[in-house]
Parts: sequence; C-alpha cells; structure tokens
Amino acid sequence: MAFDTSLETRRRVGRARYRRVCGVRRQAGFTLMELLLVLVIVGLLAAVVGPTLYQRIKPAKETAVREQIENFGTALDSFLVDMGRYPSTQEGLKALRAKTDGSEKWNGPYLKKEIPNDPWGSSYAYRAPGRSGGYEIVSFGADGREGGEGENADITSWDAAK
Repeated sequence: MAFDTSLETRRRVGRARYRRVCGVRRQAGFTLMELLLVLVIVGLLAAVVGPTLYQRIKPAKETAVREQIENFGTALDSFLVDMGRYPSTQEGLKALRAKTDGSEKWNGPYLKKEIPNDPWGSSYAYRAPGRSGGYEIVSFGADGREGGEGENADITSWDAAK
C-alpha cells in the first residue's frame, strides 16, 4: 500500500494523522527553554555551593601542611636515632630518601614516598639547626614568601601542633 506524501495530502489529513499513517516520527530532544532552565539551576547551585566549598579548602590545606610536617618530624627522629644527628641544611629533607656521602649508619629511606611540595605547590624549607634547636621545617603559605597573614602565613614545625 503506497502513501501519498504530497503537501496537499498532508494538509487534508492533518499533521498528527499524517505522521501516524506515514510513519513519520518527531525527533526526540530538548527545547531551548528546557536547556536554559537547566543552566540556570546549575548556575544557582554553583553560586550557593561554591563559596562554601572554597571556605573549606583553606583550612584543609593548612591541616595537610601540619600533618606533612608531623610526618617529616617522625622521619627526622628516625634519622636522628640511626645517624646521631639531624640532616644538615645542605643535605635537607632529601637525606630522608637517599643516602648522602659519609652516612654509613644510614638505614633509610625514612619516607615511603618522594618529598612532596606543600598544597600551594612550593617546596618545604628545612634548616638545621632551627630557631628552636634541632631542626625547622617551614611552609611559606599561599604566597610562597616568608611572613604573611591568613592564608599567606608561614606554618613551621614548632607551631605545626596547633
């Protein structure tokens, strides 16, 4: 059975019946209004949730620095037990991962993984002897420079326990 697909036939039988009789189907999809509505809802959610998440990231970074400094401290104490001293400023934290010259008693590596950067992407500063004796490990904060306040404040090994 052949169907007449001419424009005149379409007008005569009506669009809905023509589609049903001739097997023409409307393509599924979203209208522009539906897409715009979804974009508005996603934008509102981002505006409400985004600042809350950002406020939680800052303390999380500071906590991560403090925990990492504590891990370095444990590794440095193990180094002290084996070597009878802390690594020099020149040897740095790298002495916890690799044996340096003249280190016959070295029994490392004292850290399982490579020495990470702080959460802001800067390397930790290590000094031995430190200001409070022994050693000092410092993260210079978000700005990567000594000093600062808030997110830019330095976090040191002797105040990491706060």
